[in-house]
Amino acid sequence: MALLAAALVTAAFAPLSSAGEASERAKLVLIIDVDGAIGPASARQLKEGLATAVERNAEVVILEMNTPGGLATSMREMIADILASPIPVIGYVAPSGAHAASAGTYILYATHLAAMAPGTNLGAATPVELGGSPSPLPGGGDNKSGEGGDQKNATGTHPPGDAMMAKVTNDAVAFIRSLAELRGRNADWAEKAVREAASLSATAALQQHVIEIIARDPADLLQQANGRTVEVAGRKDVLATKDLTVETLEAGGLIRLLSIITDPNVAIILLLVGVYGLVFEFSSPGMVAPGVIGTLALLLALYALDLLPINFAGLALMLLGIAFLVMEAFNPTVVLGLGGVAAFLLGAAMLLRVRGPGFELSWFVVGIAAALTLGLALLSGSYLWAARRRPSRVGAQAMNGLPVEIIDWSGDEGHVFAQGERWRAKADEPLAPGDSAEVVGVKDLVLTVRRRPAPQISNGASR
Repeated sequence: MALLAAALVTAAFAPLSSAGEASERAKLVLIIDVDGAIGPASARQLKEGLATAVERNAEVVILEMNTPGGLATSMREMIADILASPIPVIGYVAPSGAHAASAGTYILYATHLAAMAPGTNLGAATPVELGGSPSPLPGGGDNKSGEGGDQKNATGTHPPGDAMMAKVTNDAVAFIRSLAELRGRNADWAEKAVREAASLSATAALQQHVIEIIARDPADLLQQANGRTVEVAGRKDVLATKDLTVETLEAGGLIRLLSIITDPNVAIILLLVGVYGLVFEFSSPGMVAPGVIGTLALLLALYALDLLPINFAGLALMLLGIAFLVMEAFNPTVVLGLGGVAAFLLGAAMLLRVRGPGFELSWFVVGIAAALTLGLALLSGSYLWAARRRPSRVGAQAMNGLPVEIIDWSGDEGHVFAQGERWRAKADEPLAPGDSAEVVGVKDLVLTVRRRPAPQISNGASR
């Protein structure tokens, strides 16, 4: 009887518990605001935001975007998190004037429900990661063959660059079409956005079934999303988005830091600060500040470069160039300086394995960094060269030419007074106390001296 009563109590309270959880879930919507280039910081922000949404049992997540695009690696990471999310994700291009270009278009296609604010646009999803600027793409405005992906030269073979771009483009097309088919959106226009860099306004995107909603603000978006059915993690889910508490998840301090240091230009500057901070510390032990600052900057730079898709050969060339310039500072030669600058510039050109909007190396920054590095090496070298040419101030060499006072002398040796001390001395000529002499060498604490020449008196006629 006790077991039966326990079972009845459990059965009675289980529906109430489920209803309570549903009620709790129906009270909250979280907004994740991605503003700027898609990169490691954006990927981490979305991952943490979705984890928070699961912990707080949110009804829905709104991914608000305003992005020019970014890195393909980070984009794919974000799409994988959206597809695996147990909570519906609504993609929302906002506010008015915003855009979801390039990688942002792929992410919008991956969301469970796509929306845009009036006055926004999306598209231009042509991959450009393998070069500084896109070349004519198959199916684009410069392709007259109309064969969509099989552009050839006069010999019937693909030029190497075009063949590589064709592979990258076809892969991107297959990816965005798979997302469009998964969400039931316009796959043909998605392909056009990749091959021809096509773009759409919010109204045109709605008419061509690229998005489902045009909404003025999150409140309007939630009102229109209510009652729509979406497929989430393999199940059909009816959105209940009325009377929800809207909360925006602010990016944490680590994410803000990542968004700054994962800029390749900032990473290069941190790398230089780190290396030269350690060089100054090792060359002048005890300064402390250069060592502390250099270590922190170097660790931040290495962490940022680890998150970016870099070419390690390029990084090695940059470090080799810095090493050559440091050697130039301590051992001035023209070859090391020129070799260091050349290695640094070549490494910077090769550093990023893939590129994307917001993740381009600025040649202005690279040039300034190389010029400052070379200038510092030349300045240090000039000081070192000048120091080498100055007469020594300490040691045996510093005594050369020093005047001495003869104390006593016998034959070719005797004692002299120099620098407040009594020294043994020898000479190749006879000397006597009171003679004027100077040091010409030191060996085994014995001074070699010679008679100082008498000063010459000018007999020129005075005017």
